[in-house]
Amino acid sequence: MQRLVQLALDLFDPLPPPAAVPAVEAADSKEKLPPAPDDQALIAPEKIAKIPAAPAVPLPSLLSPAEFRHPRANREVLLGEAVVAYALQRARRRTIGFTVGPDGLSVRAPSWVTLSGVDSALREKSGWILRKLSEARERQQRVEGGRIAWAHGAVLPYLGEPLTVVLDPSHGFAGKGGALMAAAAAEPKSLHIGLPHSASPAQIRDAVQAWLMRDARRHFTERLDHFAPLLGVRWASLRLSSANTRWGSAKADGSIRLNWRLLHYRPAIIDYVVAHELAHLRVMDHSPRFWDTVATVVPDYAQLRSRLRDEPAPVW
Repeated sequence: MQRLVQLALDLFDPLPPPAAVPAVEAADSKEKLPPAPDDQALIAPEKIAKIPAAPAVPLPSLLSPAEFRHPRANREVLLGEAVVAYALQRARRRTIGFTVGPDGLSVRAPSWVTLSGVDSALREKSGWILRKLSEARERQQRVEGGRIAWAHGAVLPYLGEPLTVVLDPSHGFAGKGGALMAAAAAEPKSLHIGLPHSASPAQIRDAVQAWLMRDARRHFTERLDHFAPLLGVRWASLRLSSANTRWGSAKADGSIRLNWRLLHYRPAIIDYVVAHELAHLRVMDHSPRFWDTVATVVPDYAQLRSRLRDEPAPVW
């Protein structure tokens, strides 16, 4: 069976190292793309008895504290000055695990651990939980702020620069679906789409996506051909992906998969992802030798990887 290696990029920072308190153990978070993957932490239940019991919830506050509320919350706790409503699920496990994702805080705990014990465990890691909840809220606000309103004059990022959509019914753009235009080299580009001004948002979105996917294949092919000889590898095929949680993947047979949404980012970030996947044709893991291989063609890969993680793509 061919070995599949996928590019997985964190939407959140990795979990911090274990705290000095013996009862708290930090678990590594999985590396995943846009943005998805959750931050997790664990509390050993046999240590919970050492944590002071907390009062029952809900807890009212006269100071109108900040609130983080999971859509499926069934439990509420006061962490610092913030009310956190979390989704609690009982599970057959030895530890209490909590996950911070776009929806908020989720907790999985053994059935024998008391509710006050769960709350006490959360208080023990309240600093980390509140930081991650705040980061998740800020990230979601940036994502929603980047939602595209599909109409004449819509603006979206293209290779890191703003691109204005122009409905141009006088042209058919046969075989291409649209045309990239710019009045001058230094001026913003516009994408002319052969649709009438009465076109629906869905029609405009689909036409723009079709053009971007064709352009993504062209751009990715050029960059694959550029980096493959530098890395001493050969790629066999390219497929475009629309995945929400990964930017690319590579197989040992030389087949490459890249997310067409990468075309929203500036060329240097795209180059990092392309080089990352091609490097897997030499080293099929994420060992230090793999990152050393990436660095031979993209020395600043760490900074580019961070930018890719921290800059969400627009919402379609």
